[in-house]
Amino acid sequence: MSTQNVPDEPDFPDVTKEQLIADFKVVVSDAEALIKATANQGGEALASVRAKAEASLAKAKVQMADAEAALLVRAKAAARATDVYVHENPWKAIGISASLALLVGFIMGRR
Repeated sequence: MSTQNVPDEPDFPDVTKEQLIADFKVVVSDAEALIKATANQGGEALASVRAKAEASLAKAKVQMADAEAALLVRAKAAARATDVYVHENPWKAIGISASLALLVGFIMGRR
């Protein structure tokens, strides 16, 4: 498969699932602290907890937006690579598609 027309992937930080889960746990714990502070106290303590929760939520939103952008770039690159491959090897693509369709049809027919 030729990848001559496919640009290199941009330098996005790899955001792992574990990092996202950890960030959302921080957001949840900050939100819980905000609820507890609201129930028991007011004034400066409430403002401090609210600011911490907003900062955690903003950080999580930025990381989710970065992950979405990276996913979109990778999906577009895969689509371009597939398009190039199909244009360079049309008969192979037709053969692979027909084989997969036959296999799926065979499996579905056995049920």
